Amino acid sequence: MRQFGLIGNPLSHSFSKQYFSAKFSKEGIPDAAYELYPLNDITELLPLIENNQQLIGLNVTIPYKEAVIPFLDELDSSAAEIQAVNTIVIERRTNMKPRLIGYNTDIIGFQESLKPFLAIQHDRALIFGTGGSSKAVAYVLKKLHIPFHFVSRTPSSEKEITYTDLDTKGINIHPLLINCTPMGMSPNLDSMVPISIDGIGSNHLVYDLVYNPEESRLLREAKQRGALTLNGLSMLRLQAEAAWKIWNA
Repeated sequence: MRQFGLIGNPLSHSFSKQYFSAKFSKEGIPDAAYELYPLNDITELLPLIENNQQLIGLNVTIPYKEAVIPFLDELDSSAAEIQAVNTIVIERRTNMKPRLIGYNTDIIGFQESLKPFLAIQHDRALIFGTGGSSKAVAYVLKKLHIPFHFVSRTPSSEKEITYTDLDTKGINIHPLLINCTPMGMSPNLDSMVPISIDGIGSNHLVYDLVYNPEESRLLREAKQRGALTLNGLSMLRLQAEAAWKIWNA
């Protein structure tokens, strides 16, 4: 039995096990299983791999997409460029320690889920959050030649601004808003990034990477103001399929 799984903390919000289990059943893949592996600390990764000899592939989620990198033996080019990993291949070798290779399929997941909804007016963006997912989002926006700013509680570069810097006009002049924080994710359904929601209008595309619930408070508020809204379900599916191809290459 080939074993795959997801590491992160918390994992109660994740649909990954549900997605892959349904995929294995629907596509008649009897020799694969997918489990959730909540880690209290990233240092638990190597013992997990050592104690589960059938484990050959992992997905990585909050908060370990960046912290996992020092534990890997190799990064593919895009993961190395953005310094964030969401997929790991575990190469098992006889009488040798496993070789761990990191990839980032968030890039293809975000890009392919975003592109069908982009319009000419979505020419400036704000990225809420500066964690691992935001790195993939920024990578895609650069490829699409869409200028952007990160928004952070604790900015650390000239490319980052604070939430308090954003007034209604600041939101209004950035027609593409992307939430890469866990705010609004189950069970914290009432939470939302602290922005001036009245700056959102019908010109906006608001993309929340949160997919549980399917409509976060941010998306609900934005939709009420006429914005086009997207959640992270399509990105989840696309990045999962990209990971599956890597694991089976």
